[in-house]
Amino acid sequence: MTADIKAESTLTDRYQTTVPEPVRRALKLGKRDKIRYSIRPNGQVVITRADVEQGNDPVLGEFLGFLARDIAAHPRRLQSVDAALAKRIQSLVGEVEVDFDAALSADDE
Repeated sequence: MTADIKAESTLTDRYQTTVPEPVRRALKLGKRDKIRYSIRPNGQVVITRADVEQGNDPVLGEFLGFLARDIAAHPRRLQSVDAALAKRIQSLVGEVEVDFDAALSADDE
């Protein structure tokens, strides 16, 4: 059995803190990850990683909901994408390669 790892952090005047490195490592946390706090009846607080379910992106969900409402309210606005527009779009982005797993640069964070 391994010993408990203890870590401390300090609250700022704005009630913010830095999650200590051993906690980030144990929970496999990265920048912008969410943390869930569970408060037990005895006053203990358990911190866990709040995993966003695959395919349950709240921003994307809101956007798709907006699209669904707009399409239902204004179906006549729907237009097909013709071949010329599809070709133009492909010419603009077809050669761009994106690595979604690459870390962001300091300027992008």
